[in-house]
Amino acid sequence: MSTVTASPKKTGHPSALAEFWHYFSRNKGAVIGLAIFIVILVVAILAPLFAPHSPSEQNREALLLVPSWMEGGNSSYLLGTDAVGRDILSRLIYGARFSLFIGLVVVTLSVISGVLVGLVAGYFGGRTDIVIMRIMDIILAFPSLLLALVLVAVLGPGLLNAMIAISLVNQPHFVRLTRASVLAEREKEYVVASKVAGAGTMRIMFLTILPNCLGPLIVQATLAFSAAILDAAALGFLGMGAQPPTPEWGTMLAEAREFIQRAPWVVTFPGLAILITVLAINLMGDGLRDALDPKLKRS
Repeated sequence: MSTVTASPKKTGHPSALAEFWHYFSRNKGAVIGLAIFIVILVVAILAPLFAPHSPSEQNREALLLVPSWMEGGNSSYLLGTDAVGRDILSRLIYGARFSLFIGLVVVTLSVISGVLVGLVAGYFGGRTDIVIMRIMDIILAFPSLLLALVLVAVLGPGLLNAMIAISLVNQPHFVRLTRASVLAEREKEYVVASKVAGAGTMRIMFLTILPNCLGPLIVQATLAFSAAILDAAALGFLGMGAQPPTPEWGTMLAEAREFIQRAPWVVTFPGLAILITVLAINLMGDGLRDALDPKLKRS
């Protein structure tokens, strides 16, 4: 007599990635933002393949050429040309590289420095905490763009100095967020157990406490990414960021402002590029908040 054993049904919790995507995908705006961001990222990485012209190539016979769908347009220049005959579409595509690079560098610098300082302030407390947080309060007391302008004026105009200035301006947000998370975690049982087990200070700070503080930091980093792109564009517009002929979106706006009435498309397309990119990243940030916040999950 043969016995048939039924194969055990696979039960278990979904993987962390599957669970994250489940909560993230419930926010349709976040999914749309992610799709737009991926498109912008691919276009930026593969800029030489997508750009029909070199961003610095000038055609003196096609100055301020209208977009191709308007009367007098040229199909070789889909979005028209600027005041010196450069293709706007090509400059926008290459400009995406600069904007995403700026956001990445600024967020990396802000997160690393802010998390380190916030960990020290939250874990050690006392006078160290007071001194650090008062310095952060002073920095936050200044309007961010004004402070960035002052720092760039001291360091000198240029893309690198603009990124350093924006990083310093964004740092206090990460310091405060990390400190608040560390204060909430440091008295919990698992941290006390690590201390009793003889774990060192560095191990407790970086391997025990920090991983449990990452959720809010990831969301803040996403929002800081879009803020960095906006601040860099503002500094470029004011002549303190990337310098011409760099195809950076803020610099493109600065070069085109005198042609707003005569050739509005020269200003419109860089402005739309900034708007769409920042909006997509902010929508992604909302989705990340929904996926990483335990309270929102329970609701």
